[in-house]
Amino acid sequence: MTNQLNLIYQKLYTFFGPQYWWPADSAFEVIIGAVLTQNTNWSNVEKAVNNLKKDKLLEPVKLYKLSQKRLAAYIKPSGYYNIKAKRLKDFLDFFFKFYQGNVRKMAASGKNILRQRLLSVKGIGPETADSILLYALGKPIFVIDTYTKRILLRHRLILEGSNYEEAQNLFMRNLRPSVRVFNEYHALLVRLAKEFCLKNKPDCQQCPLRTTNKRMAHA
Repeated sequence: MTNQLNLIYQKLYTFFGPQYWWPADSAFEVIIGAVLTQNTNWSNVEKAVNNLKKDKLLEPVKLYKLSQKRLAAYIKPSGYYNIKAKRLKDFLDFFFKFYQGNVRKMAASGKNILRQRLLSVKGIGPETADSILLYALGKPIFVIDTYTKRILLRHRLILEGSNYEEAQNLFMRNLRPSVRVFNEYHALLVRLAKEFCLKNKPDCQQCPLRTTNKRMAHA
């Protein structure tokens, strides 16, 4: 399994090159983006983030003091903006309670403790928590999303109905922990899913992984 996962990574990296993900100017921006990206595409998140940047509000203290109603108006492009404004406020309450609004203090905590605390915040599930841990705080944990699970299923690497932890353990148990590799690997899988491994009409003939697993499903 280790060899197969490494081969997939090598093929994707050779084909697509580095992805430079997560695109952001600060770790705090990554955190905000991770919450906003729930149930929407990245272009909508960018619009919401840029709204905050225009008024110089993308700072912990300023967002913490901003009312939930005003925050919702700024992040409207991200969709479900009232719900997401509440989630951001809940996160900020947690962020200031445990870490005084300081990303460095947050990053100094151990990965497991951080993950448990993040998952205790209403509206933050495993994917969002792990995105924050990996992309914002530099913790070696593999992020699983819909795109990743789709590819794993089609390559028969997980079973239908596998949960988040089962898919994540595939990488965590078979690859050496590496923030750089986990970051790049996940971004490459997302790129593959968006361009070739589409939900309804996968382009298997042109897929850069077409020879990696001959038992790959075509649906």
